[in-house]
Amino acid sequence: MGYPVIYQIDLIFYPVLAAIGIPVNLVAIVVLIRGKCGLYKSVTRYLGSMAAADLAVVVIDVILHRINDMYLPINFLYLTPICTVNFVMYIIAVDCSVWFTVAFTFDRFVTICCQNLQTKYCTDKTAKMVIVTVCVVSCLRSIPFYFSNEPAFIIDNMPWHCVPTTAYLYSPLWKVYEWVDSIITPLLPLLLILIFNALTVKHIISVNKVRMRLRSNSANQYDPEMKNRRKSMILLFTISTNFILLWLTYVVHSVNWPVVNFNYTDKYYNNSIYILQQVGFMLQLLSSSSNTCIYGLTQRKFREELKNGVKYFFTLNGKLCKQPGTSV
Repeated sequence: MGYPVIYQIDLIFYPVLAAIGIPVNLVAIVVLIRGKCGLYKSVTRYLGSMAAADLAVVVIDVILHRINDMYLPINFLYLTPICTVNFVMYIIAVDCSVWFTVAFTFDRFVTICCQNLQTKYCTDKTAKMVIVTVCVVSCLRSIPFYFSNEPAFIIDNMPWHCVPTTAYLYSPLWKVYEWVDSIITPLLPLLLILIFNALTVKHIISVNKVRMRLRSNSANQYDPEMKNRRKSMILLFTISTNFILLWLTYVVHSVNWPVVNFNYTDKYYNNSIYILQQVGFMLQLLSSSSNTCIYGLTQRKFREELKNGVKYFFTLNGKLCKQPGTSV
């Protein structure tokens, strides 16, 4: 009996995602740390934090979990304490990635729509505080999940694999906690992003109409303020739309059905609900590698910094490979 199509897609998709996701997120982190992309410091902080969280998601879930399950496997990763920690770390990384996106969206909303708060809120110091707060809250919120798993079996006094505890499966308290967790991530973030974007669009349209009327009789029609707003809006909406679209399938599935067969215990599973679940996972994890592509497509200075980095790498490589006394 052969594997179903969805599992065959998984076998190709996740290695490709890892091969792309790790280098592009590393590149994004390095370029943003240099701080030469012409972005506000708060924006640079949020985008850099999003790239770091996305990198963690790719390493923890795609490589240590999915690729390890399908290809390697590295046996010690199946020890119950290790797979439990990996599970909790994955939840923290996803939580941080999602709420960093919300923080970035709110920062842009304040910058564009709330000029009085901009100088106080949209600062490097505030961004650092928000990022640290998100990390701490995500860690604290994820602690109960460490106790949601137990060993599948014990061999020579060593616990192996992680399966849900009886309490996790049947306790009303766990059901409530799962329900609250699904609201906190990602339903509430999706709602907040939509609200902030809608308010931002409304504000930009009304302001642009006023500025166009005021400048209609001016000989110089070039408006740098409108140009800056347009660039900020493009970056904001591209990242937000990407987040919403790639998370939507996962959200629809998790709201209607419990997540089943998360550890590929049955590779031959092939019903429509399971297929929807796997597609939701793939799209959700794809969002962890797509933001860097968005930076490159929408930000000219980011592309320039990326080119400079590539040139520097090849120049350095050429210098290292060139031996004394040899001619080129």
